[in-house]
Amino acid sequence: MKYIEEQIFEQQDFREMSFPLAEYEGCLFTACNWASASLAGSVFINCRFENCDLSSAKIDGVTLRDVAFKDCKLLGMRFDLCNSFLISFSFDTCILDFSSFRGLEIQKTSFRDCRLEEVDFVGANLTAALFADCDLQGAAFEGTTLIKADFRSAFYFCIDPDANRLKKAKFSMMGLDGLLSKYDLDIE
Repeated sequence: MKYIEEQIFEQQDFREMSFPLAEYEGCLFTACNWASASLAGSVFINCRFENCDLSSAKIDGVTLRDVAFKDCKLLGMRFDLCNSFLISFSFDTCILDFSSFRGLEIQKTSFRDCRLEEVDFVGANLTAALFADCDLQGAAFEGTTLIKADFRSAFYFCIDPDANRLKKAKFSMMGLDGLLSKYDLDIE
């Protein structure tokens, strides 16, 4: 596999051309478009994606280690199909609606100012994850490990404490309705 180190890719449209299968380390991708393209089998280590569109990209078997996404559109991404060995990433001001993290070990993952509507977190381990100012409307949490996860500024979430592991998780008083919604209470 080809090895590409510390290169900058700017404003490239990988939908029209095939994305070169390679191991990318320390690379920066800025304003690139992979919408519905295939990145299958590629390796990204210590890379940064800024203002990119990866919506519905095929990421089967992709390796993501210490990868940062900022201001990216990631609609319908199947992160659960990535190579799960040492998977690690962070998201800042990203749109991740309809994506899946099902069953992944993604402890300490940071989601900052992200839209995570209808995202699948079922069975994932999100120990010590941060959901700062995130919209979690319709996100699925079931059998999810949320030990020490921080939801203090997250909103529109619905998490059943009986169906998830929440020990030492952090919530604000305003977020209590998201924990008690199954009881159909009127909280004022």
